Amino acid sequence: MSDTPTAEKADVTDGPRPRRLTYAAALAGLEGLALVAGGVWMLVLGLTGSPDDRGQAVTGGVTVIVLALLPLLAARGLLLRKSWSRGPAVITQIMALPVAYNLLQADSIAIPVGIALAVVSIASLVLLVNSATTQALGIKGPGRTS
Repeated sequence: MSDTPTAEKADVTDGPRPRRLTYAAALAGLEGLALVAGGVWMLVLGLTGSPDDRGQAVTGGVTVIVLALLPLLAARGLLLRKSWSRGPAVITQIMALPVAYNLLQADSIAIPVGIALAVVSIASLVLLVNSATTQALGIKGPGRTS
């Protein structure tokens, strides 16, 4: 009866976590924390500053803080080797690439931020699709039962 899903799941989490998986979790967590900081900044400016539309500024800040939950939950799942966590982590990186592109189009301090975001997103994607990461999470390809 060692072919049960429970025994198979135990085999996946045995042994040390691959560094690539830890790095991917750290980058996702870093992005989540950056989103929280940006959301709090938007919220504080919306409440204390003089925005054109206070309600829109506050809503934007709250929305960014809520969106930060996706990479933060993905980072936690990656650290705990939960197979579901790779999907949200990949989605976060794919959503970050157009944001990085738009930041690179600006004529301001946003350009270095865009470069950093692009580098982190591409590095995270490479780490997330790596075979060691896939194996550590217990993800099997289509049609593979063993």
